[in-house]
Amino acid sequence: MTSAPAGPPLIFVVAGEPSGDAIGARLMAALKQETEGAVRFTGIGGARMQAEGLTSLFPMSDLTLFGLAEVLPKIKVVKARIAETVAAIRTARPDAVVTIDSPGFSFRVQKQLAAGSTKRIHYVAPTVWAWRPGRARKIARFLDRLLVLLPFEPPYFDAVGLPCDFVGHPVVEEGAGRGDGAGFRARHDIPADAPLLVVLPGSRRSEVRTLLPVFADALARLKPRFPNLRAAVPTVETVGGEVKRAAAAWPVPTVVVEGAAEKYGAFAAGSAAMAASGTVSLELAIARLPTVIAYRVHPLSAAVARRLLKVKYATLANIILGREAVPEFLQDRCRADLIADAVGALLSDPAMRASQVREISLAIAQLGGDNPPPPSRRAAQAVLAAIGQR
Repeated sequence: MTSAPAGPPLIFVVAGEPSGDAIGARLMAALKQETEGAVRFTGIGGARMQAEGLTSLFPMSDLTLFGLAEVLPKIKVVKARIAETVAAIRTARPDAVVTIDSPGFSFRVQKQLAAGSTKRIHYVAPTVWAWRPGRARKIARFLDRLLVLLPFEPPYFDAVGLPCDFVGHPVVEEGAGRGDGAGFRARHDIPADAPLLVVLPGSRRSEVRTLLPVFADALARLKPRFPNLRAAVPTVETVGGEVKRAAAAWPVPTVVVEGAAEKYGAFAAGSAAMAASGTVSLELAIARLPTVIAYRVHPLSAAVARRLLKVKYATLANIILGREAVPEFLQDRCRADLIADAVGALLSDPAMRASQVREISLAIAQLGGDNPPPPSRRAAQAVLAAIGQR
């Protein structure tokens, strides 16, 4: 591959799931801001990146897979998409390839790019502090730069010679703590005095298919204790249809919404949340909404993870604090009865809600990601520096 044609820098951006799409969209917007619009994009992304001007090589949903057992049935499709992506990069000759999270796909693409052919940048570090610390040395062999979200991550990669920039967590820019709760309740005819449980079953098909029945059972157990209980389910395009069909049969009045404004409105209106483990737990922490976390993966994936994990918790706030401030119900403990008891305690006990809010506020403060400039601007500056544009 030769160098990119003269003109505004061309950035090939790859996102494989909704959280990566959000990060990619903010990065694209920041790059346009930093260059006064003198930048071009190509790559793979979802609706948010497309709104910033990306024409996706193929649907991002083809890459939204998780866990060994979930990937195996579609391995031929994934391999074909890897080959297609590498071929597109070699044809486009971009100044930089920025892959975002989704290491199973992203790293397979980056490995096939020749050193010096383009700047190979990855955004969102693999959690070497949680499991498989040897990965830091391995990825240093095929990446030129790494952009990380957490302040304690750079030393793991500096130690193996991989240039690393702490840019902060992009979720602090999303407005999770600035929702309009009163407006949300008014739009959806939810009485001001009705307890509202915000239910977040995940953004991957495998997640929602596992968690929706558990969450429905938990709601059925909560209804006798809270006769006026309502539920709000923020979801995303990739699984929205499946979530709406399931929620239609739930035992409490439920509204299903899409889009960031509606999601953050639900957070502000909510009394508590019941959520899948993932980035959304950090959004809920920023919104100061008391939460119960649940998660279950295929037993094969879980067995592999148990052998490798170096951390005790799944939720970032708990990892930062070193204690279970946010209740977690994982694998065998991902049971409707346990989840319903924990949610019921939050709904009925103001002191318990206040205690969790105090704890998660401490965790957010330790992240330090909301100091200026915002994370996306830091990331854009790091990308431009890597390609010699600053």
